[in-house]
Amino acid sequence: MKVPFSEYLTALAPAVKEVINDLAKDHDYVSALATDSKGLVIRIGSRSRSISNKTMTTERGVVFRVCKNKKYAEYAVNTADWSDTASIIKNIRDEFEKQDRLLKETGSKIYETGALDYEKREFFGQRDAEILPEKADIKALTEKLIAISDKGMKAGPDVIECIARAQSTHISKMFLTPESDLRQSYVYSEGMVAAVVSRDGKIREDYKSFSGLCGPELFDEMAGSVEKVVADAEELLDAESIEPGEYEIVTSPEVTGLIAHEAFGHGVEMDMFVKHRALGAEYIDKRVASDQVTMHEGANCAEDVTSYFFDDEGVPAGDVTEIDKGILKSGICDAIAAKRLGVKPTGNGKRENFAHKVYTRMTNTVFDSGEYTKEEMISSIKYGYLLEGMQSGMEDPKHWGIQCIIQKGREIKDGKLTGRVVSPVIMTGYVPDLLGNITMCSKDREIFGSGGCGKGHKEWVKVADGGPFLKTKARLG
Repeated sequence: MKVPFSEYLTALAPAVKEVINDLAKDHDYVSALATDSKGLVIRIGSRSRSISNKTMTTERGVVFRVCKNKKYAEYAVNTADWSDTASIIKNIRDEFEKQDRLLKETGSKIYETGALDYEKREFFGQRDAEILPEKADIKALTEKLIAISDKGMKAGPDVIECIARAQSTHISKMFLTPESDLRQSYVYSEGMVAAVVSRDGKIREDYKSFSGLCGPELFDEMAGSVEKVVADAEELLDAESIEPGEYEIVTSPEVTGLIAHEAFGHGVEMDMFVKHRALGAEYIDKRVASDQVTMHEGANCAEDVTSYFFDDEGVPAGDVTEIDKGILKSGICDAIAAKRLGVKPTGNGKRENFAHKVYTRMTNTVFDSGEYTKEEMISSIKYGYLLEGMQSGMEDPKHWGIQCIIQKGREIKDGKLTGRVVSPVIMTGYVPDLLGNITMCSKDREIFGSGGCGKGHKEWVKVADGGPFLKTKARLG
């Protein structure tokens, strides 16, 4: 079925338009983003159970953005009496005047930016989903997750906990200007099965995640993963430490996605170019990877949890070729960063929620597939590791350093897996070196969207990443 658009936002639209039209009388630019998102989270373990309606992206509110004399201001509201638009307009105008007065009194330096352009456009986009989170049978879904947790608890002698988590969010967003009326609705869902094991004082855990641009029907896939998750966790109890050094490696699609996100994530967010905080600005049209590497970024380049129709500034979703056969071709940017840099926005302006500022943010960040198989890659390695599972990662956009913490490495010797496992594995390096050493990419690829990404230490948004198996060289420790 088509995911229905919020009745609340539909009823709110005339009042929001009235406020916009009044502000437009004496401002160079006015827009409003109105959001209404409903969620469902069920978490089942052997020791605790919880049900909630709040996910990372559940929210309800409106944010107004204005520009006057090359200065921008915003006003967010979620408790207004929308039948009294005169009071709302007065409150907004009073707040903007207060902000302007404070800037003058403090002598603050303003980054002057021209007004964003209006585009006359109407759009109504709806994705498909079989089930809506607010309509899901919570009792049946809870019983399904309890069965998964119980199955995991019996799947191995060392299991001390098995957690099954399912969450789904119904997103409705409306972007309005004096010239435009854009509306979209879609549902994305995420699931996870995690096992915790213990033996001889050691405690280890492993997990498998699920994500998709769909409703709670996604959770039917989870039950079949239990035995493997438990087996993978128990395997870590016998894992050894890796001897630090440089190795040939094959990365699983999940690790490939982590590399994509950390290597060319924040480093090509072009609001960082404005602030001179990203080395990527100096490498446009220069080689940053081997000719095996092509990478795309955008809400349209894959279909997962962050595949929307338009971003939080009303810019249509994009598909940006960041790297084309090793050459860095473009970054990504929000509308204001694009205005400051004299380029077109790419549809990557995102807010943590309606009350937070827009930043340039990632959506789907994905390596393109190649022409090899995983088996061909493994057979080509004299000594190295197949890396699987991700824990976390970080990067330094200013100097292009990267660090990825990976769940495990499977030893490869003379082109064959030996059965020896090392864990955890920390991969570090200089991005152009890591990507420049890629010699093989597999034909298949996967996308993972069960996590989130912060800008610095805050501003969390949904992202997805992935790609094929890759063969390269890296420093491991």
